[in-house]
Amino acid sequence: MRKIAIINQKGGVGKTTTAVNLSAGLADTGQRVCLVDLDPQAHATLHVGLNPGPDDKSIYDVLTANVPLAEVRRQITPNLSVVGSHINLAAAEVELAGVVGRELILRDLLQQDEPEASFDYMLIDCPPSLGILTINALACVDEVFIPLQPHFLALHGLSKLLETIDLVSRRLNPRLRLSGVVLCMFDAGTRLAAEVARDIDDFFSRSRRQATPWAQAQPFHTRIRRNIRLAEAPSFGQSIFNYAPDSNGAEDYRRLTGEVLGLFNSAAGPTPVATGAA
Repeated sequence: MRKIAIINQKGGVGKTTTAVNLSAGLADTGQRVCLVDLDPQAHATLHVGLNPGPDDKSIYDVLTANVPLAEVRRQITPNLSVVGSHINLAAAEVELAGVVGRELILRDLLQQDEPEASFDYMLIDCPPSLGILTINALACVDEVFIPLQPHFLALHGLSKLLETIDLVSRRLNPRLRLSGVVLCMFDAGTRLAAEVARDIDDFFSRSRRQATPWAQAQPFHTRIRRNIRLAEAPSFGQSIFNYAPDSNGAEDYRRLTGEVLGLFNSAAGPTPVATGAA
């Protein structure tokens, strides 16, 4: 099973949108996918149509009370299951502060999860912070995807993300690597978007010869265009493929899904595809 954390410490960059729609896209191709919502805002949980009540178990109970993942996981479609979140998760960082090995709780629970072998992919939607919840995600996955909005401030935040990935790789998870960057809310008609995309390409090209967890990373060819349907879909509890299958948003996430499948099926890296921003 491939385990992927989708992270960015900045909110509003398309992180949850990417986690949900990439999970749905992979499931639509026949891949067996488990989406884990590790964000206390529970946006991914709501996006797929789950609305947990105060008595429903969530990832909070998994982390703080050792509830098995199988008791929390819910099947949404034949190939897509979700481990939902709840606002209670916001208290987890405080509750876990004195727990020995708190950075590895999720990793250890995944190793005990018998149905894990039945999935091809696990995607973790991380909170917009670099706290203990995100560290737990990074400690148990193999790879990281970073959604970025094409703004210059996004480049500034990227350096902090890379520092965190490097730290976790050295101290907790030597398998961890950054595989790719997803440019979201992309407007191909602006010079700014083109310049930021070029700067990101240049940065990762220069990193090829360095001994870092992002030495093989590169931006995905697909650009996720600005699309109102992507913003509307969560309020209907649907992925973009169910809500607006003919929209630009659906087209872009289909292309991204194809790239991810190419990335994992070929050592040469992502399969080149035409950009969704044309």
